Amino acid sequence: MTTATLELSALTAAATRAANAAAAASDVERAAWLNAVADALDANAAELVAIADGETRLGAARLTGEVARTTGQLRLFAAVIAEGSYLEAVIDHADPSATPPRPDVRRLLKPLGPVAVFSASNFPFAFSVAGGDTASALAVGCSVIVKAHSGHPGLSERTAEIVTDALAAAGAPAGLFALVSGREAGTALVQDPAIKAVGFTGSIPGGRALFDLAVSRPDPIPFYGELGSLNPVVITAAALQERAGELASGLAGSFTLGAGQFCTKPGLVFIPAGTDFPALLADAVRDKDAAPMLTERIAEAYPDGLKAVAALRTTAGLPAVRVVSGPVDQDAAANGAAPVVFVTGAADVLEQPEELLEECFGPTTLLIEYSGPDQLGAALALVPGSLTATVHAQPGEDISELVEYLSGLAGRVLFDSWPTGVALNWAQQHGGPYPATTSLFTSVGATAVRRFQRPVAYQDAPETVLHPALREDNPLGIPRRVDGVLVLP
Repeated sequence: MTTATLELSALTAAATRAANAAAAASDVERAAWLNAVADALDANAAELVAIADGETRLGAARLTGEVARTTGQLRLFAAVIAEGSYLEAVIDHADPSATPPRPDVRRLLKPLGPVAVFSASNFPFAFSVAGGDTASALAVGCSVIVKAHSGHPGLSERTAEIVTDALAAAGAPAGLFALVSGREAGTALVQDPAIKAVGFTGSIPGGRALFDLAVSRPDPIPFYGELGSLNPVVITAAALQERAGELASGLAGSFTLGAGQFCTKPGLVFIPAGTDFPALLADAVRDKDAAPMLTERIAEAYPDGLKAVAALRTTAGLPAVRVVSGPVDQDAAANGAAPVVFVTGAADVLEQPEELLEECFGPTTLLIEYSGPDQLGAALALVPGSLTATVHAQPGEDISELVEYLSGLAGRVLFDSWPTGVALNWAQQHGGPYPATTSLFTSVGATAVRRFQRPVAYQDAPETVLHPALREDNPLGIPRRVDGVLVLP
């Protein structure tokens, strides 16, 4: 074994021991661990923001808000496990008179064990070392080994130190949390037999490579990846007629937010053909300045993506897209990424969907002009799975069929708003059909914990071996389903 392999083996062995201890701990204890981490991050927010600002170019204001989002997320999961329904406790008492006779069966969700988490570049706090994947896994009793993102190594190290110290001070078991760095370490982590699940936020190529590793192991494991999303928006003719200016302003603010580096950026906008909306949008983005991108590599890739779109031609040799606003030929690494708006027709999308429906990471969006519901439907059918889909319509319009279709395309459907913003609450769904994510679950919100649990049923078990959630007197006072009836405390 190499030194690196031995070090990783030591970490995963410690993570296994810690996971067993964490699974045996009470929800009250684990909630205290999460709250302790949140308090420690808040106490060190100024230092962390300064480090992050130097590594990510996101600015102190945005980063300060993201620290608050991250600690709010930790406290949300503390509340989730204290409430208790996350266990999905079910009791079916024995019924000898049934045909066939039914035994006593009791079921709940248990933690999977050690989990690997891959940090994201575009959210150095909320989807990183102490982000949602880490918080939701720790909440249910899993240990976590985080693979740091190369875009913010100093921040990752310092955040990990704060998390580790806070957990130790709160009485959490040693080995519950660890950090590794480097591509080789990340690959080895996914393949390590001690790891029972993986959380990932990043690119389609990188995520797909790790996904294939996870499922090709001798013991395949769940890979919860968030990979790429175009987040289509559909604007109806009635909506444009009533509030075109407002829509142009809202769209301009949404697709340029954070230099277009949000996973929920509206990348495709379907509009009726023959309107002046493209010109209105061009006016709305005129005051949007170029902004620095997360890394040098991302900044260099942005103009290449723009040029690839601008160069597209139809089979007749005509331009498939036209530039409405912004410079296609730009030096985003030196000067920041400038917003660019393209427009094309639904017929062109039908002709070359792979090229036109390619995600371009940065402050750009593609307007797609459609002629009637049939052409809109045909073009939407080619859009890959997304995190979000948005409808802008007027009261009284019959959009039920459109909404039903978009519900199959995305995990969150929005009405008369914009998708760049993901609330932290119980109802949130941040996930969608592939390639948006590789699973059916959410990575944001209360039910994110479900990714790191598995169901176990106990038949005719003596009460002394049962988890407190399954004992007859319900000592935890949590919601349970008993003999088919939901019983609230």
